[in-house]
Amino acid sequence: LQTEDMDEFVRECTKIMEYINSSRPTAVNLSWALNRMHSVLLSEKDSKTVAEMKLRLMEEADAIREEDIQISRNIGAYGFELLEKLGKGVGIMTHCNAGTLATAKYGTALAPMYIALERGWDPGDMHVYCDETRPLLQGARLSAYEMQAAGIDTYVQCDNMASYTMKSGKIGIIFVGCDRVAANGDFANKIGTSGVAIIAKYYGIPFYVCAPSSTIDMTLESGDEIKIEQRKAEEVTEMWYRERMAPEGVGVVNPAFDVTDAQLISGIITEKGIAYAPFKESFEKMGILPVEKYVDK
Repeated sequence: LQTEDMDEFVRECTKIMEYINSSRPTAVNLSWALNRMHSVLLSEKDSKTVAEMKLRLMEEADAIREEDIQISRNIGAYGFELLEKLGKGVGIMTHCNAGTLATAKYGTALAPMYIALERGWDPGDMHVYCDETRPLLQGARLSAYEMQAAGIDTYVQCDNMASYTMKSGKIGIIFVGCDRVAANGDFANKIGTSGVAIIAKYYGIPFYVCAPSSTIDMTLESGDEIKIEQRKAEEVTEMWYRERMAPEGVGVVNPAFDVTDAQLISGIITEKGIAYAPFKESFEKMGILPVEKYVDK
């Protein structure tokens, strides 16, 4: 922003933050980071020039990144404890991408596998099954790439093959990330996650959500209050295809996320530890409380 007037700088920064925040109505982590930056802006605007404030905001952004790396590493360490109990050779399923391509360094849902490698496991000690994650294929394009690049035995499966793989006995545990967790443990993640959780419950496979505390929204009582982003029909009818695959004019349902009920979850892995039901009480014991909203009004 080309201005030396602090009031104008604050107004424009706030406008930009609100615009960025509107891009992800389901995810709370983005709002959390923007709120933190906005808090710095408001609390220090009277003691700095615009040039000094720009440097201060960059400093805060770097701090958030470094903290995120440690948060992800902690999540990975708690997840690895679960892998150790299952033993080497474990089959792991994941949905969408919550790895180093999505966050800082370790990611969340893929962090346990990265920590396993750091702790001395060989890449062949794990077998990772990545749901392709229709319609944007984050599992096939991103998670599978990450896990294969790390040398881990990696498989891609269509989303509707998850039940087959679970029933076959290949899967010992499931790790997924999330975009927002309600106080009762209901959580929103990439579309298809709820179905994976339902099938895992049926087959008795542990299902864990990897969630930094910044994604836990204690202002929401349940997942019914989570706003679900609806995306363009073209992602379903023609993206990735050589030719359009659905008839012209057909209606399309394309929610970007679904909400998984807390009763389907084995636990929620945070950087503070693993939360178990009743989740609201677990979160409160961890010190996770509702925070004041600066941008997400």
